[in-house]
Amino acid sequence: MYNVHGLREKLALGKFVTTVELEPPKGADPLPTMEAAKFLRGKVDAVNIADSPMATLRMSPIALAHIVQEDLGLEAIFHLTCRDRNLLGLQSELLGAAALGVRNILTLTGDSPSRGDHPEVKGVFETDSIGLARLAERLNQGYDLTGHELSGPTRFLIGGVANPGAEDLDAEVAKLAAKVEAGVRFVQTQPVFDIETALRFWERTRHLPVHILFGLLPLKSARQARYFNEKVPGVRVGEDVIQKVEEGGRAAGIALCRELYGGLREFAAGAHLFPIGDLRAVYEILDIDTDLRRAAI
Repeated sequence: MYNVHGLREKLALGKFVTTVELEPPKGADPLPTMEAAKFLRGKVDAVNIADSPMATLRMSPIALAHIVQEDLGLEAIFHLTCRDRNLLGLQSELLGAAALGVRNILTLTGDSPSRGDHPEVKGVFETDSIGLARLAERLNQGYDLTGHELSGPTRFLIGGVANPGAEDLDAEVAKLAAKVEAGVRFVQTQPVFDIETALRFWERTRHLPVHILFGLLPLKSARQARYFNEKVPGVRVGEDVIQKVEEGGRAAGIALCRELYGGLREFAAGAHLFPIGDLRAVYEILDIDTDLRRAAI
């Protein structure tokens, strides 16, 4: 009855949506990312384009998101951080994105430059992810940050992030509520590795008017799983999961994600996949038939 094309409409109608995170290239040639992403067309609802992740130089996420949408017909969600731009620059970037038809945004505070490949540069951080969401919502209302009217309003679908495995879950729920109040309408979470963690967070947040897409990350090894436990706050991989991956390796990680993906369809708004350099894993989890499933990407 409905011919639904946009991420906004799919979420509003309760369709279970699937998104995949992509890293922009470190260079001016978008083709490597495009070659990998073209097999996702018609199989996922949108792809995320990261904003110089881990503070390492990459192509502009707005530019690449525009190319992906125009050349592949694949809807994109661009990341925008508070790390590299002041409030004037953030507003300018958002207006340009709107003009290019790139209207799904994931608002992030951003990693410190000291973590990346330009450790000598200074981070800006005039606001945080909540302030950025509020800024984008202000543009949606047709006004800039100072209250001056725009020649035309934006129409961003504003997203944010959350951590279902946070040690202080009360504080995480309160933070999400503040993001929703600022204008966030969908959330993509940190990876979860068991359905109980996702269900617990969903139960605690189901009263909020926000669509939650739970993160899935296909583990490649027990060593990788232990790294998350030791180095990534709030991400917890259970010993039972570690044992399965230790015995079965990458194939076990794929199987666990497939199981979680099926479980999430029972209650969540969607799933967000983190390939971490292995887009073959996405093809395998989603049963996308391509020779690249057997090739190194």
